Amino acid sequence: MSLKPEKPNFERQHLGFKPKLDTFTIRFNDIERKEFDIARKQIKQPKDSTALKQLAWIGINVLQDQKIAKYLEIILGNLRKNKERGIIDFD
Repeated sequence: MSLKPEKPNFERQHLGFKPKLDTFTIRFNDIERKEFDIARKQIKQPKDSTALKQLAWIGINVLQDQKIAKYLEIILGNLRKNKERGIIDFD
């Protein structure tokens, strides 16, 4: 009689299926990389992949906020009106 377990310890046990992981590759140019590194430091996350996920969730929540939606509506309305009036660039 063996005391060794039938399945190895600390190994993920699947119930007949394996979870599908969704992955993708992202490329940053020099400016984007610097901006990403600044944002990563602001959220205190040293890992790139985790920082990207967390920044995406922050962005989703900000864009779906009703106050932000109102601000975006005003800003985009101003851009549309400026374009109609021939004001191309506003500094």
